[in-house]
Amino acid sequence: MDWVLLFVCVLTILLTYHSINWLIFFLTKVGHVVKDQNKKNRPLVPVSGGLAVLVSFLFGILLYVGVNVFYTGVLPWNVDGNNLTLIFASLIAIIWVTLVGFFDDAFIYGSHEKSLGLGQLQKPLLTLLGAIPLMIVLSERTSFFIPYLGDISVGWMYPVILIPIGFVGAANMVNMLAGFNGLEAGMGVIYLFSLGMYAYVRQSFVAALIAFIALSAVLTFWYFNKIPAKIFPGDSLTYFLGGTLATVAIVGGLEFPALIISIPFLVEFLLKWRSNFSADTFGIWINGKILSKYEKVYSIMHLFTRTGNFTEKQITNYVIAIQIFFSIVIWLI
Repeated sequence: MDWVLLFVCVLTILLTYHSINWLIFFLTKVGHVVKDQNKKNRPLVPVSGGLAVLVSFLFGILLYVGVNVFYTGVLPWNVDGNNLTLIFASLIAIIWVTLVGFFDDAFIYGSHEKSLGLGQLQKPLLTLLGAIPLMIVLSERTSFFIPYLGDISVGWMYPVILIPIGFVGAANMVNMLAGFNGLEAGMGVIYLFSLGMYAYVRQSFVAALIAFIALSAVLTFWYFNKIPAKIFPGDSLTYFLGGTLATVAIVGGLEFPALIISIPFLVEFLLKWRSNFSADTFGIWINGKILSKYEKVYSIMHLFTRTGNFTEKQITNYVIAIQIFFSIVIWLI
């Protein structure tokens, strides 16, 4: 077992805990708050919790790399030149995509109903820039692995087409399945743990490192975000999660398991497409239950909210259970 990684994860948890406490105070003080739409009185809650997660994640990664570089031989995995290049390319990609999410959070309606940020076209175009570091460092990779079929060679299309599609797609799809207390972080904890263990078992060092340290920060954020939320993730966290999911899959050669894990987000994308991406996931609070604003199903959440028979906590738990199912499936194929 890598005890240094375990120690770094513990420090990351502690740093995230204190960072979020400070961020809640700061964001509330400057009025960077939005309404909790699924509550009776729609209280104002600070948004953009992904900033604390990003800072803690960077601290964890850099600390682990620093220990490895200056105390060579104490860790089971050696951070050589190739791995360092891959790690820092991954950091650039994740930092950029998180900042894109924060730009989307930055402007809030005067009524504090929700954030008013980037347009539907601006988001994928900006997140595309985050894929460039990965495209460069993996420019010589020409194939990906599918169980029972083996390596599928696609030549130059892997770095030039598949990496940007995967990165942009993951960042934006994770952002779509959101809007309930504890949902985004709860799902993130599940798929980061599963994909991190998958990478660890298969000795994909960089992928496992990124997944486990990100998991430590997101798990701590979930503690503050679960019902009733003290802070919202905002697009800064959803884009962090999507970018991290894509990065772990790409650098670890785990494209197929990541695709299986992403099925809930793919379904959400198709459902949102039906509404031209204009439908909200949240609903209307009625006697403790959440009722959808739409007659048709434009989100996975609407499968539950259209009946008006479920509380916010129940809906969140059911959707997280769906994510658990697909996170287990990758170990069975």
